[in-house]
This record gives sequence, C-alpha cells and structure tokens, in this order.
Amino acid sequence: MIVLKDKKDCCGCHACVSVCAHKAITMSADAEGFLYPTVAKEACTECGLCEQVCPVIHQATPTRPIKVYAARSKDEAIRQESSSGGIFTLLADAVIREGGVVFGAKFDEKWNVVHAAAENTDEMALFRGSKYVQSTIGDTYKEAKSHLKQGRKVLFSGTPCQIAGLKRYLRKEYDNLLTIDVVCHGVPSPLVWQRYLEGMRAKGAIKDVAFRDKTRGWAQYAFRIRTEEQTLLLPPSENPFMRGFLTDLYLRPSCHACPARCGKSGSDITLGDFWGIQAVHPEMDDNKGCSTIMIHTARGQVLYDSIEKVDVESRYEYLLPENPSLEHSPKSTKYARLFWKRFAEQGLDCVFPICKQKASSSLLLQYLKIKRALLGLLKR
Repeated sequence: MIVLKDKKDCCGCHACVSVCAHKAITMSADAEGFLYPTVAKEACTECGLCEQVCPVIHQATPTRPIKVYAARSKDEAIRQESSSGGIFTLLADAVIREGGVVFGAKFDEKWNVVHAAAENTDEMALFRGSKYVQSTIGDTYKEAKSHLKQGRKVLFSGTPCQIAGLKRYLRKEYDNLLTIDVVCHGVPSPLVWQRYLEGMRAKGAIKDVAFRDKTRGWAQYAFRIRTEEQTLLLPPSENPFMRGFLTDLYLRPSCHACPARCGKSGSDITLGDFWGIQAVHPEMDDNKGCSTIMIHTARGQVLYDSIEKVDVESRYEYLLPENPSLEHSPKSTKYARLFWKRFAEQGLDCVFPICKQKASSSLLLQYLKIKRALLGLLKR
C-alpha cells in the first residue's frame, strides 16, 4: 500500500492509480493544487503493485546519452510554432505516418494541461510547445498499454518522472513503444496557474496561450496570452506566473529531489532547448530555435534517423553549462514557504515582492562571499 510520509516522495505520475485493478487508489489535489494518491483501505488487497510501480521508490541508475545532436526542422512554420527547433513534431509525424499513436500534453477547454492521445497531425499539433504546468496523466498509461498490446506503435512524451512512471507501470519492454522526455526544470502548481487565469478571465474569455512565443526571437522568448479584449506579450521576468515559476516559488515538492533526472527516466530520446548553441555550434544559431536531441537507445536512434532535419552531432558536455536541469534539481528555499503563506490572501500579487526579496538576499550572499575571499587574500 502506498503511504506517503513526505510529499517529496510522490511525483504525481499516476502509475499507482493506473495499476490498481481494485480501484482502491484515487488522485486528490492538496492545498497547493498538486495531485497525490489516496488509498481506500477497505478496497485495498495489499497486493503491493502500487509500490512496485512507483518511480520514486524504484529509481534507476543515472545514465548519459549515447549520442547528442543539435537540430532544427526544415519547416520554418513548424519551428516558429514550436518552443525550440520543432523536432518533436517531426518525430511524432513519423510515428503517425506508420499508423501509430502519439501521447502528449495539451490544454483542455479550461486551459488545464492534460495528457491525451493523437492519431493524426491535427490532434498532435496540440502537443506542440512548452506548457509549464504539471499535466494530468489520467488514463493515458492504460490507453497506451491497450494500443501496445494490439501491436500498434506508440510514442509517449512527457516529463522524466511521467516516462519513468509509464515504464514502471508497464512492467515489461515493448518493441513498439517509443518514449520521449524533456529537459525539465520542475513543474509548477496547477492551482497557481488557474488562479492566474482567473485574473485574466476578468479581461474576457481566454482565446490563446503560449508560454514560449518567439515573435521577438528564440533567445528573447515571451509569455503570450490572448483574451477577447487584448493580447499580452511579456518577457518571463514581467509575467507573474512565469516569474514565480522560474524563481522556484511553487514547484512540486518532488521536483526538489527529482527521481528521474540524470537520464533515469528510461526514455529513448530526451528533447530540450540547446541553450548556449552560439558558443559551440554557431552555424546552427539563427535565433529561431534549436533543439538538443539526446539519444539513449538504438530504438531512439532509428526514429531520429528517419526524419528530415538540419543537424550536427554534438557532445553532452556542451549542454551542461546552460542546461543545469539535466543533472541538478532546483533547491527548496524559504521563499517558497513564504509564497504559500501569502498566496491565500494576496494571490499572485505576492510574486514580485518575494522575487525582489530573494534577489536582494542572493546579492548580499554574493557580496559576503567576495568579501570573505578578499579578506582571506589579505591575510596571506
């Protein structure tokens, strides 16, 4: 039976609720808006499957990719609509052309982020673009397993912990399964996201959301939201939701001790932005978006080789300076605790003052470190 002693021990992947044949487990939101499993003891048979499939309890060994590439789509329209180089669309299209099914994260009618299946390019297009909210897996693990057992090719994309959860849930390898995870900083609270949307709905019904609009360029991406009355296009530092997310004020507790970082998810391919591309592969940098593709398996290599793209082989070491999330979890700080204390009364109005306070504290710490170093030199 799943018993949570600390919320950091649950990544919300839904593997436990998906595997329970007795429907003894349900997912319920806590005060911060994150989903956690609740066990109905009267329905539980103590079979232990929920613990067996948990990716936090059973963490894999860290690995590094067998190949690394910098790549972009040849289709400029697809690249413009994508967060980085548009490679996910090419990989997903390749699977769909073979009669396969693609799973990914999309917005529902209320702008919640949910996982869903796509069997054509129009449905798959809804998965395009970063969505900085933890998606709800729902029954998609079960749906994917059903397609796999029927012999259909399945491409499942998600965060590292979601891919780790899927692999644990399946409990066997499928030759017709391909998995893609993303370089993940951490997932912010769905509750905070909905509170932000409530404020925007006061300005009219929401028509469109893009966390990574590239109108001003890939490196200068902006958060865009369009309502019936206006369109807002703001740098992340000026948007309260994005500012709080990037300052780690409301990440899921497990993100501070990620169970699937460092290549532990078991994915075939990892996708992300190739930040720092201008320093190592300047010929690939046109400020329109460049993806990093990390290949972990022979199956992933075959899929990648099947698509048409502009690419150059790279090295894992080139990624690390500008992509620390590959190996390092964000630290939990007192400012996150301060946020949740103020959020109930102030909502997102508390974000900028807390971020300013955190930045001032960081500058002070840097000053003290430099001062101590200088004093140490003077004493020599």
